[in-house]
Amino acid sequence: MPPLLNFSNNPLRTRKDLILAASAIVHPLHQHFSPHKAFIRLPSSTGAHFDERAAQLEGFARPLWVISALLHSAQSDPSHATAIRSLAKPWIDGIATGTDPNHEEYWGTIANGDQRMVEAEVIACALLFAPDAFFHGQDPRVQRNIVAWLHGMNGKDMPGNNWRWFRVFTNLALVLVAGISYDEVKPEMDGDFAVLDSFYLESGWSGDGLWLTPEAEAKEERECLRTRRRDAIGCGRQVDYYSGSFAIQFSQLLYVKFAAGLDPQRVERYRGQAREFGGAFWRCFDREGRAIPFGRSLTYRFACGAYFAALAVAGVSGMPEALGSIGAIKGFLLRHLRWWMANSDDIFYPDGTMNIGYMYPNMYMAEDYNSPQSVYWSLKSMIVLMLGANDAYWTSEEAAYPEFTPSVALIKPPTQILCNHPSGNHHFMLSAGQFVAWPMKANQAKYSKFAYSSAFGFSVPTGPLIQQIAPDSMLALSRDGAETWAVKWKCSAVQYMTARVHGASSKTRPETIPVARVEWRPWGDGQVVVQTTLIPPTDRWPDWHVRIHRIRVTKPGTLDSLHLVEGGFAISRVPQEANRLLPVLSDVKNLSDSQVGVAEGTHADNAGSLILSPAGASGIVGTAHISSGQNIATEHEALKPDSNTNLIAQRTLIPVVRHEVFDLDEGSEVELVTKVFGVPTPLSKEIRVERWLDVPNVVLRGQESKAGSGDVIFLDE
Repeated sequence: MPPLLNFSNNPLRTRKDLILAASAIVHPLHQHFSPHKAFIRLPSSTGAHFDERAAQLEGFARPLWVISALLHSAQSDPSHATAIRSLAKPWIDGIATGTDPNHEEYWGTIANGDQRMVEAEVIACALLFAPDAFFHGQDPRVQRNIVAWLHGMNGKDMPGNNWRWFRVFTNLALVLVAGISYDEVKPEMDGDFAVLDSFYLESGWSGDGLWLTPEAEAKEERECLRTRRRDAIGCGRQVDYYSGSFAIQFSQLLYVKFAAGLDPQRVERYRGQAREFGGAFWRCFDREGRAIPFGRSLTYRFACGAYFAALAVAGVSGMPEALGSIGAIKGFLLRHLRWWMANSDDIFYPDGTMNIGYMYPNMYMAEDYNSPQSVYWSLKSMIVLMLGANDAYWTSEEAAYPEFTPSVALIKPPTQILCNHPSGNHHFMLSAGQFVAWPMKANQAKYSKFAYSSAFGFSVPTGPLIQQIAPDSMLALSRDGAETWAVKWKCSAVQYMTARVHGASSKTRPETIPVARVEWRPWGDGQVVVQTTLIPPTDRWPDWHVRIHRIRVTKPGTLDSLHLVEGGFAISRVPQEANRLLPVLSDVKNLSDSQVGVAEGTHADNAGSLILSPAGASGIVGTAHISSGQNIATEHEALKPDSNTNLIAQRTLIPVVRHEVFDLDEGSEVELVTKVFGVPTPLSKEIRVERWLDVPNVVLRGQESKAGSGDVIFLDE
């Protein structure tokens, strides 16, 4: 697919650059407006779960994030005012026809749980951003229609998640722009704030909905035992970009911007939460600007950086060191946008409109609620264009990416350990305890993998077979002879502990690192219980992380067989030259000095599986021990999953370790120690094979006598 002129070749350094990029993204939509400008329908026939009229309203509404921001700044910037007004005119006209119940292009009345609720927030924010263009400049009849349509949000049932912000902003616009009495809508707003406040966790973080407590988990289990069913939709533990850039923190910051005179106490609380949240959230982005893909709705792409845009618009002072200046905030947003600019060749159709996917068109990762028009929520990151040309945001120099100190950081609210060791140059997270309990495509892949990498992305399943599951950073288990598989989904609350690095010589610095542990059941009947411990990279082994799994059989009777497959990071299998396949390497140890850094190929033996490609190196080393002393077979391989399973690379391989054991009785315990290697390029210009051969030595409590004389990671339990 062709790159998009003025976006894909844009340096994205200045306000002028960003205006050019925003115009390049929005202008192709003009050709897809309905005759009276109330709808946009892209030339794609894929559908979402809601009605087509709502889907085309998405097409109209979502570009308003940047259209209204441009109109806001145009008031003080006559040099761009005429071009911006021309770009925005179809939206100014369309809001009049879309809210007219007697017009053929009426958007439709807002119903319970309606997708129109989502788009109503964008319409409301357009009124807040550019009230003269979208409201005061309309005739009184149109103004009355806009008020009536937005008022339709009130009194309706809404999901108990970030959606509650959509009604808050609708009512805020009715008060601040349309002149509706605050007392009239305050009870509705207070009710929504009560729900939103119940999502708050700690340190500025909120879940996207209620967080499953151990007490609620026990209650759900009792209900499952009573009904003998496990298909009820329960509560989950979910903290993703909706909790930050897509909705909750983003919305809180816009509330800070517009509601300071209306609700000063809440606004001050949100300022404090933005400061706390920013102290950790920046770690989700690497030096190149890449965000770690994690969670749902990743087709919104560069909306992952929208928190930084809202932070600049809200003007929150006293931010933590990494975001302590306007130049630092500017750097995080523009680095993120530049990374997408540099990797945008496959995200636009030939007509210039954006496709569903991540780095290429991909319906496997799309949500049931993604219409072809949904993707323009990405433009949330461009609301920074509200700031005028003389604002300090544009006149300040970008600050450099901060030092990632410490290189491993435990972030408890999302149950994640963020890893960016300077010697390893691999930016990723270990994720222990999240899951979504409601039906969502690929929910286990999006929330429940052990690791998520900004360089390698993650994979989503295409079917039930192991190569279709594409189990990167997953442990898949089968108890029916490898016919069907189960992976981590619902799990216990996370426990935290530490591991210590002990050096055999003075050259190895003693180090203590955070460790996360969680328990989960592959099958709801509890016949098998898995306890997983995640150990991040260390100074001694910066390219590796370790996973320890204790798998227990807890039910009477014999488990005929247990098949286990665990994957490392999926990596592109496309060779540098025009070869069809990466070659098979007979022996990694004997790569010559001239090959180190340029060698490509796969190697698997009893000791591990390593894949070298232009994308870097990905490897895995797995061992297994069984308490009863039975034989357990272990082998390594480079698994070839279905194409288009990975968000970043269309064709991948996954280094995996396979184990199989037979005739397990109640009380049997299998212990797996899995060591995962990952080195991306171009961040690492050289694939250092000697570091692959230097495998971490991990010793568990009670096994200190097996430590040997070398460097060791001791797990404190």
